[in-house]
Amino acid sequence: MSENRITKTSVAVIGAGHAGCEAALASARMGVDTVLFTLSLDQIANMPCNPSIGGTAKGHLVYEIDALGGEMGKCADAVTLQSRTLNLGKGAAVHSKRVQADRVAYHVRMKHTLEQTASLRVVQAEITNIIEEIDENSGKSKGVTAVITRLGERWDCNAVIIATGTYPEAKVFVGDKNFESGPDGSLPSKGLSASLSAMGIRLMRFKTGTPARVKRETIDLSVLEVQPGENDAIPFSTQTDKSTYLQGEQIPCHIVYTNAETHRIIQENIRRSAMYSGQITGTGPRYCPSIEDKIVRFADKERHQLFVEPMGKDTEEMYVQGFSTSLPTDVQWQMIRSLKGFEHAEIMRYAYAIEYDCADPTQLHTTLEFKDHPNLYGAGQFNGTSGYEEAAAQGLLAGINAALTALGKDKITLPRSGSYIGTLIDDLVTKGTNEPYRMMTSRSEFRLILRQDNADLRLTPIGYTCGLVSEERYQAFLTKKAAEEAEKARLEATHLGPDAVNPLLDSLGLERVKSGVSLGDLLRRPQITYTDLTPIDLRRPDLPAEVIKTVETDVKYAGYIKRELAEVERQKKLEDKFIPEDMDYGKIKGLRLEAGQKLAKLRPATVGQASRISGVSPADISVLLLYLGIK
Repeated sequence: MSENRITKTSVAVIGAGHAGCEAALASARMGVDTVLFTLSLDQIANMPCNPSIGGTAKGHLVYEIDALGGEMGKCADAVTLQSRTLNLGKGAAVHSKRVQADRVAYHVRMKHTLEQTASLRVVQAEITNIIEEIDENSGKSKGVTAVITRLGERWDCNAVIIATGTYPEAKVFVGDKNFESGPDGSLPSKGLSASLSAMGIRLMRFKTGTPARVKRETIDLSVLEVQPGENDAIPFSTQTDKSTYLQGEQIPCHIVYTNAETHRIIQENIRRSAMYSGQITGTGPRYCPSIEDKIVRFADKERHQLFVEPMGKDTEEMYVQGFSTSLPTDVQWQMIRSLKGFEHAEIMRYAYAIEYDCADPTQLHTTLEFKDHPNLYGAGQFNGTSGYEEAAAQGLLAGINAALTALGKDKITLPRSGSYIGTLIDDLVTKGTNEPYRMMTSRSEFRLILRQDNADLRLTPIGYTCGLVSEERYQAFLTKKAAEEAEKARLEATHLGPDAVNPLLDSLGLERVKSGVSLGDLLRRPQITYTDLTPIDLRRPDLPAEVIKTVETDVKYAGYIKRELAEVERQKKLEDKFIPEDMDYGKIKGLRLEAGQKLAKLRPATVGQASRISGVSPADISVLLLYLGIK
């Protein structure tokens, strides 16, 4: 197709899902001319699957996105229908905020934010081709230079971010029916995969799915378990006005369970599922399987928990979380109506599975730039992940680094010891993934220091340096940080005698003390909370809830935190040891063949990265250090 118009920009972002929105906003807010391409303006920041933001480990990512200056948390706060903190029965490291979000309101707000952002253009167009300059002598890429739309427009640019979600060559499956389609009946992306393959980029085929949507008034909610929101919820974003956040009545969610009849229906029709009939070739998510997959894999379970969640404030659509399927429509009706309270339920949207192309993430640097294609970045589900939060986190970093590329500045990497975002990206580029990757707290070895309550302490200085955190917000952050440090010091320095302390301990049924003790020592007792100390803590300052949360956790787990920080320092020594990009591993004597092959393929930037590659042993790392002359 001939190119009928040439336009210039600095950064081009392909795709306006959660990754693309964060990428485009970050780049533009850093003062770089940016264009965001989307197949449809009506699909910007869409939630084709569950209408929620956050969750286990995902909530951590949203807090980190906000701390860096991203938009997801702020937008989610504005459209929250209900807020809950998960895992409160466990340690502070795994407490995770999750909100039900108004799906349409989230899209509208994010779209308007994009439209109002300086240096950012939003264009409805399909990108079918990426142009790069090739060195005539080496045959290697010198960098991307332009993108081409289906209508023949050429956009010259300094950097490109691919954030295409589940759209590339997408195909939808419902029973024995399948057809080319993006999520929610949208158009798929056609042609870009061929362009990427021609560039030598390795693509994979993944699969995901979503449940049916059911009409609210046809469900008997009175017979279901009610799941209310929490009181005194702390918002995701430090920019959200806490005095007005969630002051209205929260919309409840409900819980229902599958039963023997549900399982019978699924088992009798299992071969009619697109997944079990062999139609689907893509790999699905391990941690968010279809209901038929659950029935097969956990045949001993008599029931499975499902969550009935509102799609928005002004819609009757209800989302049945945990009930995704690719079974045909007649079976979906039987399944839905087998549930308690759903005997007369009406399906408004059918469930479906969707297959799509994505890239092998081991082709990326930790900056999310392609190793063999300078100035080309990948973000979100295109990199093999699942989830809105994982996508947004990658989009934010890709946007920052693409902008830094355009500005001629050094790119940044977030270490895994400093954030869940860093852990996510490090896992992708060093280990790769053979299924849609989902962030979980168990993936981090530094959970206690990577809590959602201290995300601002870890990442706001980075956002400020990049220009995404305003001076006013940064000063507020410094004030909060000072308050936390002062309160921790006060707790450790305030000592009370047995006469003052023992009546409190008696009231709590705890062992008495025989000598003076500090408030910090009392708080380190597992049974005592910061609030419990109120009767004897007579000089306590009036502090915000978020400050108290961080102070209490830091004091209570001080010993464990110190141990984790020591491990961070130990590993940092390996992270600071860089490996030449053109290293010839075949010349290293004593390096095992498998290790040499893995290292040559993945080309880790540091010894620390090399140590986390599957198939590379501690002995191999010792040989590598010796070869590099590093002690």
